[in-house]
Amino acid sequence: MSTLPTDRPTDGSPELSIIVPTFREFEALPHLLDRLAELRRSRDISFEVIIADDDSQDGTEAMIAEKDLPWVQLLVRKENHGLSPAVLDGLALARGNTLLVMDADLSHPPEAIPAMLKALADGADFVIGSRYTDGGTTADDWGLVRWINSRVATVLARPLTSVADPMAGFFALRRDTFEHAKDPDPVGYKIALELLVRSGAKRIVEIPIHFSDRAHGESKLTLSQQLLYIKHLRRLYIFKYGIWSHLTQFLMVGALGTFVNLGALTAGLRVSMTERHALLLGIATSICFNFLLNRRFTFSYARAEAILKQFVGFVAASFAGAVVTYSVTLALREKVPQLSIQLAAVFGIVCGSILNFMFNRFLVFRAKHIRPESS
Repeated sequence: MSTLPTDRPTDGSPELSIIVPTFREFEALPHLLDRLAELRRSRDISFEVIIADDDSQDGTEAMIAEKDLPWVQLLVRKENHGLSPAVLDGLALARGNTLLVMDADLSHPPEAIPAMLKALADGADFVIGSRYTDGGTTADDWGLVRWINSRVATVLARPLTSVADPMAGFFALRRDTFEHAKDPDPVGYKIALELLVRSGAKRIVEIPIHFSDRAHGESKLTLSQQLLYIKHLRRLYIFKYGIWSHLTQFLMVGALGTFVNLGALTAGLRVSMTERHALLLGIATSICFNFLLNRRFTFSYARAEAILKQFVGFVAASFAGAVVTYSVTLALREKVPQLSIQLAAVFGIVCGSILNFMFNRFLVFRAKHIRPESS
């Protein structure tokens, strides 16, 4: 008996669309298709499979043609290569009311698909084939480094979602959930996290799976992909938290700037500057440092503007915060003489940081600097 949601298509389209992004998976694909074919035979499930291939040129096209499976469609992508864009292109071609994404390397068991579909039929918006929920396991030879890498990535995503395995590449969702995703624009491999956050899915179910190590081919996880994940997280934080995300980044830059400030302050004292002059040196040095980092990271959307113009604006916007920092530091030194100038400066910096953020977020790096004019 079928375990698909009840809102089945009535125009002859398949009930389920399975999207499989590939790049040089020629060895693994035949095994995956055999297991999916067995699933079609043993279950009352009608589905199509869309292979979204990044122009592998490894024999995949010939193999698909030779198998001649009417329920398999090959999409050869000539540009904008990458797992996430491949999945989005596959989803755009999908005809089913239920959408499912899985890898081709046999790490995701097709036999778990019926349980995932049942969860959707029971009311879930989004279902994950999870390694880390109760009952989920990974291959014995997965490796400590790989396990730690996955866990750290999961912790970094925790403010975005509470699911145990947001890094999963094996997931299913309703078409209407996908269509509610606001302007998906993923980078890297974590398309499930992208859709989870941007769709606003509330009823999320994790189905335990055994995550096998790939039997064929090579892993596509590289250092560049891990760096793209950080970039991806930053985009999602901004999407979900807006100004508060910018504030967090601003404060993180400010924390680094505090060390720069204190270093310059201490260096000034060591060359016999007065405390007032050394304090001014620390503030000026940290302003330059903070400008460069905020322009590169916190307000990167505004980097198209002229750097000199922004630097002048940043200095002007930071002036009030600098005055607060300077005044609070000297006042504390006067009221509590036993307090070191460095510790007093920390208090002063904290007092000036929020004011600096408000001026820079809404004056120097305001989004309308780069927003295209409406036609």
